[in-house]
Amino acid sequence: MSYLIPSEFVTKMVDAGESKIFMATRDALIRAYMAGAILAIAAVFAVTVSVQTGSPILGAALFPVGFCILYLMGFDLLTGVFVLTPLALFDRRLGVTGGAILKHWGIIFLGNFLGALTVAFLMAIVFTYGFSVPPNDVGQVIAHIGEDRTLGYKEYGAAGMLTIFIRAVLCNWMVSLGVVGAMISTSVSGKVIAMWMPVMLFFAMGFEHSIVNMFLFPSALIMGGNFSVMDYLIWNEIPVVLGNLVGGISLTGLTLYTTHLRTGPKRSFN
Repeated sequence: MSYLIPSEFVTKMVDAGESKIFMATRDALIRAYMAGAILAIAAVFAVTVSVQTGSPILGAALFPVGFCILYLMGFDLLTGVFVLTPLALFDRRLGVTGGAILKHWGIIFLGNFLGALTVAFLMAIVFTYGFSVPPNDVGQVIAHIGEDRTLGYKEYGAAGMLTIFIRAVLCNWMVSLGVVGAMISTSVSGKVIAMWMPVMLFFAMGFEHSIVNMFLFPSALIMGGNFSVMDYLIWNEIPVVLGNLVGGISLTGLTLYTTHLRTGPKRSFN
């Protein structure tokens, strides 16, 4: 599997973060668009499997196929750039600024959202035969997910907001480990295995992923979900993006960077 030791793949993480910041806007937007679209298709696949088999764990076990495809193709998710790009700033790479990082995050957010929204419209057509009939079983499940993960949190007020934020933190802890997993091996099989494990875990545990939600909630609204756009933004997307940011940087990016690249001084027993 050609495993790379942590000091090697953490250096690759910093290099990747730097290269993404200086990527042409067109390229970043296209890569983000495709990443959002592919992850949305994977979410449809996972829900479809769960509905058809009655086994949610089977859907979760198969969901990472989309994540693996998009990273093998070199596409970018916002949750991934949350981890990689700040490392280039921490490492004081030439020309890397906070403003450049925020601009890149904005481009990736827009591309991911447009890709996921495109798939939401396309799948709504499939689920409703071109809006001529009510949504099929899979479409109805997606609509209910949208209601449960907005109004369900809203019902608990501040406690609901805290819950969604923590679920988002835990989500990108796992997802960012999948992003790093793509760098710890030089073989396709090694990369896929390393990506598959943490991504399956996040989906099975029902954690909150901002890009998956960019598909689920607009899709639910298109098919008649009983919640508003403001419910989606306030009681899902905004706190989830913030939680994904905190989880990715603090629990994966900084821990790997500080202990494998910028290590502390060795202990002396003299």
